Order: sequence, then structure tokens, then C-alpha cells
Amino acid sequence: MIRVVLPPHLTTLIGVHGEIEVDVEVPASQRSLLDEVERRYPVLVGTIRDPATHRRRAFIRFFACEDDLSHQHPDARLPGDVESGREAFYVVGAMAGG
Repeated sequence: MIRVVLPPHLTTLIGVHGEIEVDVEVPASQRSLLDEVERRYPVLVGTIRDPATHRRRAFIRFFACEDDLSHQHPDARLPGDVESGREAFYVVGAMAGG
């Protein structure tokens, strides 16, 4: 099970509180993880990734194990601590401005 922490507005959208857990086969990647999140919670399709290209939305960032994974290839393997459930995969809504 992979633990996923979503921004509060997305957890409200899917009707959960706190993190979610999804079962993804190892080796897991951003693509396989997000495919499973969208399969399990279809209302999220298009909120994290563009539905046509499956590319990360511009103001969404991915973090795990204190590293920014946002610009890694979508098929790159996730860190072992994320695959094992020891660490969570964070989807963060990023915004700039002051």
C-alpha cells in the first residue's frame, strides 16, 4: 500500500479526511500511482494531471522522502520508502505570489 497525501480541497472533493492508501504493484512509478488514484477516485481525473496528455498540472508538485519529484520522468521508480508505505507521496498545490 502506498500512502498518498492530497491537498485539502481534493480530499474534500473525494469525501475523505487525511491521507489515502492505494495498492500499486512494485516497481511503482508516479504514473502507476496516479493511474490507480484516478481509477479509485474518478472525480480526480483531470485535477492532478491533464486528462489527454497525463502530464502534471502546472501548479501541482509531487514530493516524497523530502525530495521534489515533480520533474522526474513519470515512469521513474518511486523511492523504496514510498513503495513500502514508510513514507507518503505528497501531492501539493503550489501557488506563487504575494
